[in-house]
Formats: sequence, structure tokens, C-alpha cells
Amino acid sequence: MTANSLRSILNHPTTSPTPMEISERAAQLSPSLTLSIDSKAKAMKAEGIDVCGFGAGEPDFDTPEHIKKAAIEALKAGFTKYTPSAGIPELRQAIAEKLAADNDLNYRATQVIVSNGAKHACYNAILATCQPGDEVVIPAPYWVSYPEMVRLVGAEPVIVPTSERNSWKMRAEDFENAMTPRTKMLIMNSPCNPTGSVYTREELQAIVDVAAEEDIYILSDEIYEKLVYDDAKHVSIASLSQAAYDLTITINGFSKSYAMTGWRLGYLAAPDAVAKAVDSIQSHTASNPSSFSQYGALAALKGDQQPLIDMREEFDMRRNYMFDRVSKISNVTAVKPQGAFYVLVNISQLGLTSQNFADRLLSKANVAVVPGAAFGDDRTVRLSYATSIDVIKKGLDRFQDFCRTL
Repeated sequence: MTANSLRSILNHPTTSPTPMEISERAAQLSPSLTLSIDSKAKAMKAEGIDVCGFGAGEPDFDTPEHIKKAAIEALKAGFTKYTPSAGIPELRQAIAEKLAADNDLNYRATQVIVSNGAKHACYNAILATCQPGDEVVIPAPYWVSYPEMVRLVGAEPVIVPTSERNSWKMRAEDFENAMTPRTKMLIMNSPCNPTGSVYTREELQAIVDVAAEEDIYILSDEIYEKLVYDDAKHVSIASLSQAAYDLTITINGFSKSYAMTGWRLGYLAAPDAVAKAVDSIQSHTASNPSSFSQYGALAALKGDQQPLIDMREEFDMRRNYMFDRVSKISNVTAVKPQGAFYVLVNISQLGLTSQNFADRLLSKANVAVVPGAAFGDDRTVRLSYATSIDVIKKGLDRFQDFCRTL
């Protein structure tokens, strides 16, 4: 065999290479339907199609100027290096002070871990406390990533359906019926994405009583706490009692309240053992949160809160308009949301799955909504009012006309 022949064989092998294998945990993850719908809507807009997007999971407001200025100043000062893995001390202290003032929670700064978004904090908390064989109870409709996070750590999500007549809220007896000796954690989200439901103090206390009997962790995702309306009151689960405090991992962040979704900053506050475990995990997986973003977060907590108040008032106006319009459409129903920026619409009377409804609505009426299948309830679709009132009005006109054709 000549050198050229050998070189040809090496450069052009006759057999196909063995395909790379991925882990079972990665293979079993479901693609995000929320991102899928958003990508499809953006592609249509890029083609010049007038799409009304109700899929947004982020405020349509810009980050307040004083927050951006703080980050810019940090950049100019050269604050671009590694920070402590759990965040800069002054931000952890500011968060501890915020939790005390706003939520009646007494955490030391060492119990606060700053992460790359509240999503990252949620996953770190689950990874630090759950393992293969454990079960994690999740009320449905739920935020799309909770079950996938549980599966990623090798644990098993146990989904508890809720009902529209109970404002999409899980009752203590529902939780108790779902528990087994393998139950390790309950995930709670109030105010809730996608339902907008806000649990009362009494409802939360009843659930805590059940968890405390079996020492079950509670992951309390409170990212929408500042976006509550009417007479609804946000209650932090860990504030209910010492037992609740000892079992609860409180999750929060800056994305929704301060329009900082792209900054990727969230945090958790937890009992010492959990906080230390999360710090260790984060040190090996992410090193630390973004350095200059942390100074923006510090300005968010310490600075002018009026932009937050203005944003909430605008959301409230949009919420009332969207709910009133949806309530007048035949054969669909909705519960008026008390928090967040979503209206969950029950479309079950129209005879379509949520995915079919969303696909047809987008292709025929140029309106993007998120199918409820993404949230564990195929009877529903989620509409976000984190968009302008003009888009809401035009989109709801199309939504109503489309529903009439069914």
C-alpha cells in the first residue's frame, strides 16, 4: 500500500463513526415548550408577520437606570474578576436585611447564597437535598422547569393536579394524599407561574403542618413576590413558624421585580447545612455569579423602589383588562390572577389539546400563547400581560375571533 493510499483511507474512512451517547438524564428531558413557542413567534416576526406575543415570561420594562449605572460603574472600576462563590458579602448582607424587612425572615448573611438566576438557585437547592429514589411533590399547573430539575438529579417528580374551582391551589389534603415514605421535598410557588394564584397564610400553614410531620423540605419559589394585586398578601413560608423555617429553602431573585432577567441573578436563603452544601456545589459548577451584576443587584435593593411600584401598577391595569376581556369569551374560563403577570385560560370546552390550540392560534391568527401541557395541565393555555396594552388589545381581538371559529 502506497503512502497516498494509506493517507486516503485515513482521511476518508469507509465506516461511519459510532454516534456519541448522551446520559439517560439528559435524554429524558423535555424541550421547553415556552421557548419553542417564543422561537416560532420570533421567526414569524423576522419574516415581517405581525405577531401578538403572549408568551413572554419577563417584564417588558427596561432595567431601572440606577441599577444599570451601578453595574457600569463597577465595570469601569475593574470589578470584573472572580467573587466569592456565594456572592459578594455586601450583597448577601443586603439580601438578609431585605428578607428581614419584607418577609419577617431572620437569616444571617452566611445563610444566603447568590446564584446565576433564581432558576439556578432552585436547581442547586434540589441537587443539595435530593437524590435518586427520592420523590418531590409538585402542584400542577407548575413552572415548566421544576419536574425537569428533579429528574436531572435522579429523583422523581410527583405531580398533584389542582382545580380551577380552587383557584388552581393545592390543598393540604392533596399534599398528604400524594406523600409516600420516599417524599423528600415539596415545591411551592406563590405567587404562581402560570396560574397567578397567591396562597393565603392559612393555606400555607396547613401545608406546612403536613410537611413538618414527616420532615419534608419545602422549596418556596417567591420570585414574583412583589407582583401581587388587590388585597392579596405575599407570605413567605419560612416565616410561619420555627418548624417552617427549619424545613424551607426560600428562593428569590431580581429578574421579575426589577426587570433584570438577562442579568442572571437570584438567591436562596436556607438552614446552615443546606446553604453550605449549595455554596460547595456552586463553587464547583459555576464559580460565582457575575461580578458586576451583583453591584446592580445591590443598587436594586438599596436604591429607589419607585420603578418597581410603577411597573406593578401598569401590570395591574393590564391584568384587569385582559381578565375582563377573556371572561367575556364564550366557552373559555379563567380565574382572576392575584399575582405575577399571567392569565391561565381553560380551553377544554373547545375540543382541542393545548398544543393544537396554541399551534393553530399562532398559524391562523398570529397570536402566540403557551400551551398548558408545558405546565402539566393540557386543558389550559397561558397568556402573559407582560407586553404593551396595544398588543394586548389587538391580540385579544384575534384570540376572541379564533375561539369563535371553534
